[in-house]
Amino acid sequence: MKIGIDVSQVVYGTGVSKYTRNLVNALLKIDSKNEYILFGGSLRRVSDLKKFHNDLAGNSILKTFPISPVIADFIWNKVHAFPIENFVGEVDVFHSSDWSQPPVRHAKCVTTIHDLVPILYPEESHSEVVTAHKKRLRWVKNEVDRVIAVSESTKRDIVKHLGIQPEKIFVVYEAPDFLVKKMGEDAVGEVRRKYNLPREYLLAVGANPRKNIERIAKAARKFSGDTPLVVIGRKQGAFTLNERSEPKGNIVWLGHVSDDNDYAAIVSGASVLVYASLYEGFGLPILDAFTCEIPVVTSNISSMAEVAGNAAVLVDPTDIGDISRGVREALSKKNELIKKGLERIKRFSWETAARETLRIYEEVAK
Repeated sequence: MKIGIDVSQVVYGTGVSKYTRNLVNALLKIDSKNEYILFGGSLRRVSDLKKFHNDLAGNSILKTFPISPVIADFIWNKVHAFPIENFVGEVDVFHSSDWSQPPVRHAKCVTTIHDLVPILYPEESHSEVVTAHKKRLRWVKNEVDRVIAVSESTKRDIVKHLGIQPEKIFVVYEAPDFLVKKMGEDAVGEVRRKYNLPREYLLAVGANPRKNIERIAKAARKFSGDTPLVVIGRKQGAFTLNERSEPKGNIVWLGHVSDDNDYAAIVSGASVLVYASLYEGFGLPILDAFTCEIPVVTSNISSMAEVAGNAAVLVDPTDIGDISRGVREALSKKNELIKKGLERIKRFSWETAARETLRIYEEVAK
């Protein structure tokens, strides 16, 4: 069987990038029988695509083309011309990205829907991004043979808001990034100096309004006025808080952290991950925190409770007092939660995700 996969997004450092990188890596490790043709569309990042491919093991071919996200949106989401076989050759199955949905001549189509943020929270995305996703998802509904959802919560959203039949949707959980691991005290100390971090801090990941940073910061201040909240992610939206960047301020904004070792060390050095988001398709930082052995406070809604299970303190993300209570509880049960997190994380692996995804390819190809 020939399997085509769009890997264009691996160069951008997003959650979808990590998903694609990890899934393809795991597929090639477990599957020596089938042939993989990887499609890479980029104008300026071809060298990054080639580096990604060179680091892979297994039977794969990378085919790159000067197709930017804007061009891909136009030719595939809007015009919906030029079948993917024109670029990758004849394949039995094509796994499209979360950005564009090319037509096919004969191949069966599989795609992954990570979340419905552009549909449910359009104010948090650029208008062009919202438009691109709406156009793409119409083609997904009408033409794709199988949809992979990354959680049961996301599957319910797809059925409810897109009207895709549930029998076409299969849940395949993500797993921790294989580049993220618990870091030792030396690495944590080095990253503290590099980013001017205090010895103790609460951690939040993501900074757009949906990530609920304003309530989290107020809850952190309510819990302890001296313990800052460190936020990984670029500040977005209006905040009515003390926004000084020095450690004594209520929030320390780190911006985007592109280095995987730095990210792992920042997570490993935190007292608690406070991931009280208003909506997530999966919630990968929860698993990162379990991996790095820190306790987690997360929302009792959306996919987060599904991913965390009984290994985190669940809170109402709209209630500042409850978030603060959750932080206090997480610290008081730190060792217990770390132990539960290490057990919980055993349920999530990229090898399992790859085997389940491969079964979907095989089933749809028949």
